[in-house]
Amino acid sequence: MLTPTDKIWHNGRLIRWDEATIHVLSHVVSYGTSVFEGIRCYATPSGPAVFRLREHVRRLVDSARIYRMENVGFSADQLAEGMLELVRVNKMESCYIRPIVFRGYGEMGVNPVKNPIEVYLACWSWGKYLGEEALAEGVDVCVSSWTRIAPNTLPALAKAGANYMNSQLVKMEALANGYSEGIALDANGYVSEGSGENIFVVRDGKIHTPPLGASVLPGITRDSVLILARDLGIPVVETLVPREMLYIADEVFFSGTAAEITPIRSVDRIAVGKGRRGPIAEKLQKEFFAVINGTRPDQYGWLSPVHAVQPAAAR
Repeated sequence: MLTPTDKIWHNGRLIRWDEATIHVLSHVVSYGTSVFEGIRCYATPSGPAVFRLREHVRRLVDSARIYRMENVGFSADQLAEGMLELVRVNKMESCYIRPIVFRGYGEMGVNPVKNPIEVYLACWSWGKYLGEEALAEGVDVCVSSWTRIAPNTLPALAKAGANYMNSQLVKMEALANGYSEGIALDANGYVSEGSGENIFVVRDGKIHTPPLGASVLPGITRDSVLILARDLGIPVVETLVPREMLYIADEVFFSGTAAEITPIRSVDRIAVGKGRRGPIAEKLQKEFFAVINGTRPDQYGWLSPVHAVQPAAAR
C-alpha cells in the first residue's frame, strides 16, 4: 500500500493528499486517456536529487503531444520546478515521483478533446521494484504469451496509461506462473521489453538491446545504461533480438526507473550464464549507483538538487 505524503501538486497548487480525487466519470476512467512518468529522487551526501528530471519531463510532454494534448497548461520548466517543490514540501530525502496528465470530467464518448486536461504531481517512498536482493541475485522471468502492442495500434513511444493494460497482462501471467517478471515479444516475434522495463542481452562481451522500432519505450534509464556502457568501453548495438538469444546469452538484465539495473538469472527456467549477476551488469550497476548516490562526480549532469545551493555570499 502507498504511504501518503502531506501534499500533492494539482494544476499549479499544492493540495492535501486526500483531496487529490477525480470524478468516476472522468474521461480517463473509461478510456485510459492519461500519460505519465516515473522518476526517482535519491538521497545523496549533499541532499536529495532527482534523476534525469529534464529528460523525464520532456518525455511526458512528448507523450502528451502524441495523444493531442499539446497544451498541458504548464511549461517544462514549470513542471520540473513543481516536482522539486513537491519533494521539498513533503520533506523527502528519497522518493518516487509520479507526474500524470489526463483528460478529466466533461463529456463522455471516444472523442476526448473537449474534456479538461488535469495535471497532478505526487511523490511517496517506494523501495526496489523487484526486491532488494534482486539487484545482486537476479530474477527469474518468462517469455510472455502476450505480445507487446504493435506500432500501428498504440504508440509505444508514449508512456501512456492505456499501454499498461498490455503490461498488466504480461506481469499477471508471469506472477501466476511463479516468475518475477515477463518479457514480451513484439508483433514480429522479436524481443521487445518487460512489463515495465527495457532489456539488455550480453553475448561475447557485447551488449545487444532492442531498437525503439521493436515497440520499445525510450527508457531514460535505458539511455543511461547505453551512455555508461560506451564510456566503459563495452560494445553496444541496438538491434533486433531473437527470442532464442535469451537462452544462449552470457547475461541478461533489465533497466528502468523502478527496476534500476536488475539482472535476470533465468528465462523460462533456463539459467542465464552462471545463473547469477554477470560481470557486465555488475560493472554497470557500480557506475550507475555511484552517480545516483552521489559518491562520484555527476559528470553527466543527471542529478537535479532539490534544495538549490546558495552562493557563498548569500549564506
